[in-house]
Amino acid sequence: MVRLLGESGAFAAVSYTSQFDPDGAKVKLKLRDADRFFPTYFDNVVWFTSRELVEKLHARVSLFDGQLPTNGALAGEVSEALQALLMQKNVAGQVNYLRPHDDENPVEAFVFTVSGPTITIRNVEFSGAGQAELPMLNAAAKSLQGVEYLRPAIRAQEDKAFLSIYREHGYLKAALGDPEPTVVQNDGHEILVDVMVPVHPGRQYRLAGIKFSGNTAFPDATLQAAFHVQVGAVANVPELEKDLEAVRKVYGTRGYMDPTIKAETQREDSHFTVTYVVSIAEGDIYKMGEVEIRGLDSPTRTRLKNEWTLNRGDIYDASYVGRFVEQAYKEIGDWHASVHESLDPQDKSVDVTVRFEPPREGSALGQP
Repeated sequence: MVRLLGESGAFAAVSYTSQFDPDGAKVKLKLRDADRFFPTYFDNVVWFTSRELVEKLHARVSLFDGQLPTNGALAGEVSEALQALLMQKNVAGQVNYLRPHDDENPVEAFVFTVSGPTITIRNVEFSGAGQAELPMLNAAAKSLQGVEYLRPAIRAQEDKAFLSIYREHGYLKAALGDPEPTVVQNDGHEILVDVMVPVHPGRQYRLAGIKFSGNTAFPDATLQAAFHVQVGAVANVPELEKDLEAVRKVYGTRGYMDPTIKAETQREDSHFTVTYVVSIAEGDIYKMGEVEIRGLDSPTRTRLKNEWTLNRGDIYDASYVGRFVEQAYKEIGDWHASVHESLDPQDKSVDVTVRFEPPREGSALGQP
């Protein structure tokens, strides 16, 4: 037994003492757990619930409780036990697993998969979701229908799409549980599953205010006007983060082309409110450098360049280019313009290139 415990990898040290007397022998084990255990994920094992799977594996491998040590034979024993469970279910698949910190596959958990059967998602459902959010969740989940079931793919969609819906509606502490698949059709090697995603929305938060620090070029009121989310409204965090780009554009109108803008949300859990705190390092003011217009015939380029009124050495206004292009459209028609701003950090200047492309080939103004 001592040898088996040591080979399992679950213990950093295994020792024992024994005593003998007329009644028999007494053995006292002294064990010290391994320094670190890692969680265990079963990426496409769909024939058991998560709890049921751990319980069944524990019944076969008594040292397994959902976590595994990196060293030793315990992971292999769990793999063999899982293979036996699949055989009982008549699943024609082979169990494979990756250990944490594998040189070719660096991971932070043991990952077990079953190769062989094709497992496809039929539907995704949500438990615990409110009626207001459910239609949006269902719409977002359609992208998973018909794709291969893999736990990481579901979790990625949870983080990217499902949780963002709750963040847009002020549920800042919303959490989604591990997906639970249920086999609904099993035709040999073709398996269809329905996936249930548990939802824990929490309470809805509202925006208590927006605070700024580091801003000297613009007052708070000007910067706050760039935000679409109003104080007192539901705290739409993705929209707040998107509006940081609007703040950046405000700074661009006065030549601040490289400000550092960071933000964090400060929750007041007792009142279910959040304050959005924006810190700004404004940086240097840039001036207008050279302007170049491409894609048009020479007379049109010359005319448009003469209409450019932002002179070399003027404080650069990043919003001016858009207005210039809109005016050019009125003169040359429905062309497409692309703008490239080249910043010179040493001279603190901006060179602008505007390239026009015709809406169709053969335009009289287009260059070959």
